[in-house]
Amino acid sequence: MIHKIGQVMLYVTDQDQAVRFWEDKVGFSILSIEENGQGMKWVEMAPTKDAETSIIIHDKAIVGKMSPEVNLGTPSLLFFSDDVEQLRQDLVAKNVKVGDLVDMPSGKIFNFADDEGQYFAVMEKS
Repeated sequence: MIHKIGQVMLYVTDQDQAVRFWEDKVGFSILSIEENGQGMKWVEMAPTKDAETSIIIHDKAIVGKMSPEVNLGTPSLLFFSDDVEQLRQDLVAKNVKVGDLVDMPSGKIFNFADDEGQYFAVMEKS
């Protein structure tokens, strides 16, 4: 039986740049860096060290060669925040491309793009 989502794989063109984006602009922490000794490296990151779910930054080209059947597209991720307005302002100040803040029945939400143009959403639940 599955009891939680543990990790979400994020496949990127420039792994080092992606790690810097999530660390420097979004505020995630690096939980671990692993290498398999055959040229594959992955970086586990999360908003906090005790988060139940983390993202794993993988090099898209390497994963594509090793596992051509894997869907390398961007997962549709929705993050939660206690203050989306402040987070949005912080991301704008760090030159991150952000969408408009929208009021939905379930809460306030906006989207943002990483340096590769992959979009993610953040919601403050009502």
